Amino acid sequence: MRRITASILCVFCLCMICSSCAVTQPASKYAYEENWAYYGIGEDKNADVFLISPTCTFDAEGYNMDMNDETIRERTVGSLNMERGIYEESCRLFAPFYSQATIETYTMDEAQAEKYFEIAYADVEEAFLYYMENENDGRPLVLAGFSQGAQMALMLMERLYDNAEYADNLVAAYIIGWRITEDDLREYPHLVMAQEETDTGVIISFNSEAEDVNTSLIVPDKTVGINPLNWMTDSTPADESLNLGACFTGYDGTIIKEENAFCGAYLDDERGTLKVTGIIAEEYSTIPEYFADGVYHIYDYQFFYRNLQQNVNKRVETFLSERNAQ
Repeated sequence: MRRITASILCVFCLCMICSSCAVTQPASKYAYEENWAYYGIGEDKNADVFLISPTCTFDAEGYNMDMNDETIRERTVGSLNMERGIYEESCRLFAPFYSQATIETYTMDEAQAEKYFEIAYADVEEAFLYYMENENDGRPLVLAGFSQGAQMALMLMERLYDNAEYADNLVAAYIIGWRITEDDLREYPHLVMAQEETDTGVIISFNSEAEDVNTSLIVPDKTVGINPLNWMTDSTPADESLNLGACFTGYDGTIIKEENAFCGAYLDDERGTLKVTGIIAEEYSTIPEYFADGVYHIYDYQFFYRNLQQNVNKRVETFLSERNAQ
């Protein structure tokens, strides 16, 4: 009897220890700032941005990157630095590290690749929910991502933004460099595409390419978008004079070169992509193994940098005015 009692006591003590551990251990890895590329960077801002990085390396092995790999982390911060200037004038910056799918995943059959994208998405959603619970507190939020980051942002919109708790605080979602199809909009009717320069709670999306391009890895067929030069959703052309400045940025975020009136653009009636005019395609080649000449994917932000920067500020101002008027 004494031996059984001692065993029961030991089990009780172990349970108490485990219970204590469960209380003190954070529920999420995103409770640790080391798992964020940016965490609350910027003071006295009227809004936040949850910024999701693109695929940050093209030489990673396997199908999901190790978010704890120091090289991956350095490149992730570098890729985010190239975009942050568009958002940081009006937003505090939050950007998680996550187990990105590698570039090879995009060459696979969709059904085969899905599990790798789900691994990446699980991290992004965990970080987003941690941010919402611990940092948002009703603040206006810009959701943003480029390329794979845009894909992840769209998945967040599809799966979470039918919830008014999130949707009511959404300034806009900048889902740039990833396709949004008519099927997406039918399946998720809470997704609303931007129709003009200052509407809020909407998605801003485009994919830039030369006039002779008719398919790409990012947009094999068709997409839906808006022109960041004239903020129209039809094929009305915008000439170079509307381009406030293309900015070619470095990994530290500095602007290496800026050129006003850099290019014009119009939306293609058939593909829905953004056809860029006034530049020579060969001078802006990207990654030939994946993108043919004229697919300006890696320049989506840079060609329209100042227009996007101005637009983020305008939409935040509009959102705040609308909220204050309620």
